[in-house]
Parts: sequence; C-alpha cells; structure tokens
Amino acid sequence: MRLSTVILPIHRWGEGQKIWRRAEELGFHAAYTYDHLSWRSFQDEPWFGAIPTLAAAAVATERIRLGTLVTSPNFRHPVTLAKELMSVDDVSGGRLTVGIGAGGVGFDATAMGQEAWTPKERAERFGEFLPLLDKLLTQDATTHEGRFYSAVEARNIPGCVQRPRVPFYVAATGPRGLRLAAEHGQGWVTYGDPKGPAAMPAEQAPAVIEAQLEKLTAACEAQGRDMATLEKVLLQGSTAEKPLQSVGAFVDWAGTYREFGITELVIHWPVPDSIFENDLAVFEEIATEGLSQLG
Repeated sequence: MRLSTVILPIHRWGEGQKIWRRAEELGFHAAYTYDHLSWRSFQDEPWFGAIPTLAAAAVATERIRLGTLVTSPNFRHPVTLAKELMSVDDVSGGRLTVGIGAGGVGFDATAMGQEAWTPKERAERFGEFLPLLDKLLTQDATTHEGRFYSAVEARNIPGCVQRPRVPFYVAATGPRGLRLAAEHGQGWVTYGDPKGPAAMPAEQAPAVIEAQLEKLTAACEAQGRDMATLEKVLLQGSTAEKPLQSVGAFVDWAGTYREFGITELVIHWPVPDSIFENDLAVFEEIATEGLSQLG
C-alpha cells in the first residue's frame, strides 16, 4: 500500500513550492492537486490552475509523482488537455499521473457559460472524452469527429516520456465509468458514496468502498482485465471518518481498506480554518510512520 497527499492549489508559489518539496521530503508516493477553477468553501479565496501548478512542482521536486485528482470535461477539451499533459510529463521526467473523471455540478461546471449537464450527459461526454484523450496521447496525429469532441490532425510530438502514455487513474462509481476504468485506466479512484459521503455514519463508509470494489471487479472481468493490474486509490476527506486525528486512527483506517484491496491512500495536506484543518505535526507523523505501523 502507498500513501500520497493532495495539495490544494491555494498558495502563491513562494509558499506553495515549500509544501510540494516538503511532501517529497516526507516520502509521499505522490502529490496531487484538484483541477478546478474554484471549489466549495474556497470559491472566494485564492485558487490557482492545476496544470501550471504541476509544472512548477515538477521543477521544484525530483522524485515524487505528481498528478491531477481529478481533471474532467467540465472546462477541458481533450486536444488542449493532451498537449498540456504531454508537456508536464516531459518537465517532470515522466512523473505525471492523470486522475480523471466525469465531473460534477456546481463550482466551475458552468463557468464557461454552458448549461449544467445532466448525469446522463456527463457520462456520455466522459465516454467520448477519455478514449479520445487516450488516442491523442499515444498517437503522433489524431483525427476524430464525435458528438461532443473533435480533433483534426491534432499533433502530440514527441509524445509522453512514459510509454505508451501517462497513466490514467479513472474516478468512477457507475457502470459506464467503471467500464472505462477497466478499459483505459491504470488506476481507479473513489472517495466514498458520491451521493453524500459526509452524511453517512463513519462505520458504514467501508461497506460502500467494498461494494464499489465488487462492481469494479465485475467490470474488469467483463473487459477481460486482471483486477490486480489496476491500482485502487481511495481519496480521504469526504466521509465522516477521521483518520488524521492520530497515528493510531490512521493505522486502523488504513488497515481496513488494505484488507479490501485498496493499494493507494490519498490524504489532504492540512489547510487551517477549512474542512481540511488538521494538526500538521500529526499529519507529518502519519506520513513518515503510518504505513510502517500497519505491520
């Protein structure tokens, strides 16, 4: 099992670069950031772009993997996104992971003036978006005419440092998304029950993940995919669980999900006076000692 962190893009780079470097020093497997234009309680606070932040983090660090968690079609087009991802993969020396999902409502979902998409339309768009992004990142030139997205001799030369392309970690819980994860993903991402993870009693949260893993297993079997070849990633912070209160709480929490087959846990870097407020000293202790105490 690996341990990673999410660093929100809320810091001016003079301060932000220190956090990304510290994440590497603490030994995190990866440091991700949200790809939004704004987000929830931070919507009237500083918030920077994910791709420029990752490019800067790539220069500021040497070993830690970097990525989005997650990007979506809400305000992205596969052609321009592919070019940006290829570029960050190059700057980082092949350390980029692309967390990607269908997107949601609110925040930046209508920032470009579009009508809010229904769940069905989001799923349909994602079903076209992800395979096209796959092609764009694995071919020198791509032409595609789709219902939602098109590409005309879109070129991505020299391609990704990682071959055949940067890994995709697909965030999904529904049948269409799980099928895409099984077909195109190198990893799968969940944060709990998408209908309201915080409202569910903490003791019921593991059963949700267990049920999602069963559906993922079925999706892999339908695609002829070995489930073991897919990373299973759990993003902490949306449920009522409190694993960052102490090292002991983290060990208990991590042990539960390791038994289910989760291979990577992602915890939020503490943000004072927010829903991600946690003791930084305890957080750093968890980073350095948490997994070793699992036994």
